[in-house]
Amino acid sequence: MRKIQVLGTGCPNCQKLLENAEIACRRLELDFEIEKVDKINKIVEYGVMMTPALVVDGEVKAAGKVLSEEEIMGILSDNN
Repeated sequence: MRKIQVLGTGCPNCQKLLENAEIACRRLELDFEIEKVDKINKIVEYGVMMTPALVVDGEVKAAGKVLSEEEIMGILSDNN
């Protein structure tokens, strides 16, 4: 099971990244768990200074931008 986390405080960009990540996982038919991390201290623990950020299996893959569904699918496919 893949663990996907979206780091952000709840802004529209964070919500959009969360939606795109869910859609990408479904399109790839992955067994996944998705978590929204909105506590600042937890976000900082990942070394992220700009949100939204995408974390896959504990590794920060992108920060400070909203990735498209296709970009997320590429990241997830590279990790298989």
